[in-house]
Amino acid sequence: MRTLPAGLGVPGYDPATVTAGIVHLGLGNFHRAHMARYTDRLMAVSAEARRWGIVGATLLPQDAPTIAALAEQDGLYTLVERDDGEEHATVVGSLTGLIDASTSSVALLAAIDRPEIRIVSLTVTEHGYCLDRATKTLDLAHPLIVRDLAGPEAPASAVGVLVEAYRRRRAIGGRAFTALSCDNIQHNGTVLRDAVLTLARQRDPELAAWIAAAARFPATMVDRITPVTRDADAADLEARYGVADARPVFCERFTQWVIEDDFADCRPAWEAVGAQCVADVAPYEKMKLRLLNASHLAIAGLGRLIGYTLVDEAMRDPALRCYMALLMALETAPTVPPVPGIDLAEYQATLIKRFANPAIRDTLERVNTDAPLNYLLDPIRDRLARDQSIDLLALALAAWLRRVRGSDEGGQPTEIHHPLAPLLRERAIAGGSDPRALLSIRPMFGDLVEHAAFVTTVGVHLKSLYASGASRTLEGIVGLLDGDDTPRLDLR
Repeated sequence: MRTLPAGLGVPGYDPATVTAGIVHLGLGNFHRAHMARYTDRLMAVSAEARRWGIVGATLLPQDAPTIAALAEQDGLYTLVERDDGEEHATVVGSLTGLIDASTSSVALLAAIDRPEIRIVSLTVTEHGYCLDRATKTLDLAHPLIVRDLAGPEAPASAVGVLVEAYRRRRAIGGRAFTALSCDNIQHNGTVLRDAVLTLARQRDPELAAWIAAAARFPATMVDRITPVTRDADAADLEARYGVADARPVFCERFTQWVIEDDFADCRPAWEAVGAQCVADVAPYEKMKLRLLNASHLAIAGLGRLIGYTLVDEAMRDPALRCYMALLMALETAPTVPPVPGIDLAEYQATLIKRFANPAIRDTLERVNTDAPLNYLLDPIRDRLARDQSIDLLALALAAWLRRVRGSDEGGQPTEIHHPLAPLLRERAIAGGSDPRALLSIRPMFGDLVEHAAFVTTVGVHLKSLYASGASRTLEGIVGLLDGDDTPRLDLR
């Protein structure tokens, strides 16, 4: 192991002794702050765990520089975990291989072929699953899937890689590996399994049957706020710790990982370092998606319209802070079933404090870019089905519809990173304060445009956003709802 500066936490083991047991697709900041960190911590306390090293692979051309930079650092990188007023910086050593698969999947498939690889994990975002946006099933017309069906032995998509890797395992009589989704998608294990089986059936029904019987696709719930690394953060790391790191990661101290304990083969004992291995992830997953993710997107959309840049900056706005508390207490928390071992009121209060953490400096733009709209649409559908109010959720959706016009209220551009970005902007400009132009995009909104009360409620808020702005709209709705009988949270 190369010599590291004093004062920096170093691996409690020699990374040179680590061997691969996992291949991971999507080597972004979140994976390196989350799964790779759990594995690193486990390796520090268990010699047996050092056979679970991670081969990190990227599939997108824009991620190739990450592989190159980490290769120059022997796969090592610095993780800085921050809370308000304190931080801990340590070098993570769980990456034992790096593959740029953006132009060819040959090396990636060869790595997965190795019998000691028992898990292939993913953090490729929802876009990486090539799903139909309305049905959440594999989109066989997606350009990457069309390409993979035409040349299945040289796949370009994550789903195509898994199917071809399973085919190769079966062809040599090997054991099926576990495909472990760590993406923020509801029922992520089921979604991944269905996508893999759909593509496999297109190739060979017998292969699909073998995968269905032999492979496993456990669900997970993952949580750790991990912003995009800024140049200033990297420079500060070098100045304070004396380490020049081309790809450091900065995140909050809080972390949670809930894993369905259903693997095709053995697995690391992640529960020894804080992960929860459970029979049913669904309650934890719904709690996180409905409370954290929906709130994050709601705050990001409204905050960006007002002109805020950072999440903690937006949370210093009393109206936004109160709105988030009301959104959870009145509309999203009631859609969450009881969660074993979790006090939901305490969880909501913790989220407010986490979002307000000034040490993270997470940007609203990152949240708006990364967060699927279904974080809002799923609870909206649940509440409409029960004939319940969606006033607060509809305001968040209206802010999203206003933002995709391409500018905030001050005229500053808002970047729209979405496969349908040109259509969204075109419809937002054409429709203005009438949401129907956007809500009629069926791949995104399905039949919601046919629900008159929904369209009316969204329309009222969208009209107010255009006419009065986000701040006045927020103040009006918070003042109306924040009565004496409103459920309260500790917002200190």
